[in-house]
Amino acid sequence: MNERKNISNTRLALAAVLTAGGFAAAAAVNLLVPQAADVQINSYTVGSVTLDINGAYRLVLLALILLYLIGAAAAFFKTERRAKFAAKAPFRAVLGCALGAWDVLGTKYLLLPQPFFPGPARIIEAFLAEGGYIGKNTLYSLRLFAAGFILGVLLGVGTGILIGWFPKVYYWVYPILKITGVIPAVAWMPFALTLFPTPFSAAAFLIVICAWFPVASLTAQGVSSVPRTQFEVARTLGANTACLVFHVAVPHAMPQIFTGITTANAFAFTTLVMAEMMGQPGGLGYYINASKVWSAYYKVFAAIIVMAAVFSLIMKVMSLIEGRVLRWRKGLVKR
Repeated sequence: MNERKNISNTRLALAAVLTAGGFAAAAAVNLLVPQAADVQINSYTVGSVTLDINGAYRLVLLALILLYLIGAAAAFFKTERRAKFAAKAPFRAVLGCALGAWDVLGTKYLLLPQPFFPGPARIIEAFLAEGGYIGKNTLYSLRLFAAGFILGVLLGVGTGILIGWFPKVYYWVYPILKITGVIPAVAWMPFALTLFPTPFSAAAFLIVICAWFPVASLTAQGVSSVPRTQFEVARTLGANTACLVFHVAVPHAMPQIFTGITTANAFAFTTLVMAEMMGQPGGLGYYINASKVWSAYYKVFAAIIVMAAVFSLIMKVMSLIEGRVLRWRKGLVKR
C-alpha cells in the first residue's frame, strides 16, 4: 500500500513538472524569440505597474503555472484527485507548447493571416485596454442568461411534470411542445421585439423558449416512465396524489431532468450570444459584433475566451449541483 502511494505521489510530481514545463516553455519562447515582424508593442499601466503586452502574457502564463502547482499540492492529499491531475498533465503540456507555437506564428513572425489570427499576447492586450468594458458586457450577459435560463428551467420542469402526470395535459400541451421545440429560438426574434417592451425582455423570452423545450420533454419522459410498482407501494403506505408526484415521480425523473437542464444550458448560451449580436445594447455577443466591424479580431478572441471560461464555470456549478442531488447514483453508473 505504501509502495503504491509512493508511486502515485511520484506520478503526481512528474505531472506537476510536465504541466509547469509546458507553460514555462511558452513563456521562454515569448521572452527569447526576437520580434521579427514589424508590430507595434503597446504598454499599459495596471495600478502602479507598467507592462507591455508580452510582459502581461508572460504574467498570465506564470499565473497558470502557479494555479496548477497549487492544484497539484491540493491533489496530494486525495488519491482520486491525484489520478485526475496526472491524467490531464500531457494535455496541459501540449497546450503550453501550442501557445508557444501560436506566439511565434501569430506575433513574432506574423505567418498567420492578419488581423484574423492574432497571437496570444495581442489577445491579452484587449483585457489591458478594455478590461472594464469587457467586464461590464460579461455582467450584462450573465444577467440576461440568468433571467432567461432560470425562468425557462422552472417553466420546463413544471410543464414536464404536468405533461407526464396528467393525460389531458399531455393531449393538449405535448403537440404544442413538439411544434415549438423544432423551431430555432432566434426565429421568434421579430415577434419577441414586437411583443416585449425592451430588447432585454425580448432576448430573455428567446432564452426561455429554447430552455423550456428540452427540460419539459425530458422531465415528462422521466415522470411518465416511473414503474407502477413504486406507485402501488406508495399508495399502500397512504400516499396522496401530491406525495406520489413530488416524492415518487419527480425523484425518479431527476436524472432526466438534469440531462434536460444540461442540454438547455448549451442551447440557451448559444441563443444568448445570437440575441446579443442581433439587437442588444450590451453583452459579449454585442462586444464581438462591435469589434468585428472595426476588424479588431484580437478583441473577438478575448470575448470568446471569456465566453469559454464563463460557460465552463456554469457547467461546473451545474455538475456539482447534479452530483449533490444525485449522490445516490455514485458507484452505480460509469461516471
